[in-house]
Amino acid sequence: MPTLSYPGQDLTVTYDTEVCVHAGECVRGLPTVFDANQDPWIQPDAAPAQQVISQIGACPSGALEYARAGE
Repeated sequence: MPTLSYPGQDLTVTYDTEVCVHAGECVRGLPTVFDANQDPWIQPDAAPAQQVISQIGACPSGALEYARAGE
């Protein structure tokens, strides 16, 4: 399954494993949310939704996407 889903209270973050180039922008930019040493490695509620959205926008491959709760 190439696309994994990580639901949070305000956002659901999706991660496409086949698109990711492992640049590490997410982990360096927002380590409270994106932590490869945790399971699950994406914790959407660990930062304000707008910060998560901004960091997803910095993903160079487009492997990360989000949907707001209720969308």
